[in-house]
Amino acid sequence: MESADWKTLPFSYKKTDYNIRCYYTNGKWGKIEVSDSEHINIHIAATCLHYGQEAFEGMKAFMGKDGNIRIFRWKDNAKRMRETATGIKLAVVPDELFKEAIFKVIKLNEKFVPPYGYGASLYIRPLLIGTGAEVGVKPAKEYLFLVFVTPVGPYFKEGFCPVDIMICRDFDRAAPLGTGALKVGGNYAASLTSLEIAHNRGFATSLYLDAKEKKYVDEAGPANFFGIKGNKYITPDSKSILPSITNMSLMEMAKDMGMTVERRPIEVAELPSFDETGACGTAAVITPIRKIFDPENNKIYEYCKDNKPGPVSSELYHKLTAIQNGDAPDKFGWIDIVK
Repeated sequence: MESADWKTLPFSYKKTDYNIRCYYTNGKWGKIEVSDSEHINIHIAATCLHYGQEAFEGMKAFMGKDGNIRIFRWKDNAKRMRETATGIKLAVVPDELFKEAIFKVIKLNEKFVPPYGYGASLYIRPLLIGTGAEVGVKPAKEYLFLVFVTPVGPYFKEGFCPVDIMICRDFDRAAPLGTGALKVGGNYAASLTSLEIAHNRGFATSLYLDAKEKKYVDEAGPANFFGIKGNKYITPDSKSILPSITNMSLMEMAKDMGMTVERRPIEVAELPSFDETGACGTAAVITPIRKIFDPENNKIYEYCKDNKPGPVSSELYHKLTAIQNGDAPDKFGWIDIVK
């Protein structure tokens, strides 16, 4: 790729050379296979197509100034995929298989890792699907674990710049005691209509509330929500929220900065009291929130002065990305070098 391409890289799919596949049949995982095809051959009655037996992860690899490729907290992604697999009765991918697949696919596609200094990364998408044929509602007996990669730029085209979001009361991302805490495609499909409404109204994403009472903040579109109040980092606590690995990292960093971390229910009525708010996740890292619009009462809650990210969000963002890119020591043990 030309250097100009790295600068303008969108967050979208771009073909790379190889992907990794591994099949689960007869009660066990087979050997890893390397493929250059972008397609899979799947049975018309596969459970992933009919009953949503599907899980995925999102990860990133970064090229450092020293020429080393770094991958961020892969063990936590492996753990979350195990938990999702257990939750919807998929075959569990062992950590050893998960690691071998992601490290191998990065090495095979090394030329697609964006160079240091462009604000881009290699996005890694592990995918686990039920491929066995079933017409009755039951788990499949056969599965496919697949990993592909693609170079990406910022998730929001604005990058690390404040965005406006709107509260969504007419749609629910996930139900209490449902699959909200699992990384399954159905949760994202459930958000597509409300996200389109938000985009059409000029907002970057929707802010979902709890499905039961519509009283508490849940998730900010495809990301976790957090708020800064004085020396406190506050993020929602709910069984329907995906446990974001980025949010976990920010909480550890906030504690290391001497902040108090609170994971608790956040009422909508509390939103005006925050000094800063943001959305966080693998794709965007941190997206500072400039305004939250509440259509129910036509109120707007504003946070970013002079249209700039707040000081705490900025410090957290730069500290985390410095670790990911190898510009700061990894005191937390989050980084593995791809060799």
